[in-house]
Amino acid sequence: MIQILAQSSDGTSSGGSLLSLLFPLVLLGGVFYFLLLRPNRTRQRQQQSLLESLKVGDEVMTAGGIFGTLKDIDEEDDTLTVEIAPGTEVRMLRRAIAQRLVDEAEEEGGGGDGTEDQGFDEEAGSRP
Repeated sequence: MIQILAQSSDGTSSGGSLLSLLFPLVLLGGVFYFLLLRPNRTRQRQQQSLLESLKVGDEVMTAGGIFGTLKDIDEEDDTLTVEIAPGTEVRMLRRAIAQRLVDEAEEEGGGGDGTEDQGFDEEAGSRP
């Protein structure tokens, strides 16, 4: 590698060797983009659309793993009030919501057949 760089700095090498040095770097850059940057941007877009679609009454899970129900949304402060237990409400930033939980009826209507959950429940009930 050092020998190739020394030849290119002397000016005695052809333009082909410089191209052969740049090709792996461009290839590495493309791989980096498709394996790291592009999926991360897709996840960010999905999270942003989730946060924009939240409405009062949705069951959510926070980034800290706390489950609760949305009781109020304050658009001005970009905060939410989440009831985590009967009579216990916490106020948090909208971006602290990690995911929205889907009811079984919504899941079935959305194309899921719900057989995985039913099979699990039946199995769990039949164990000693």
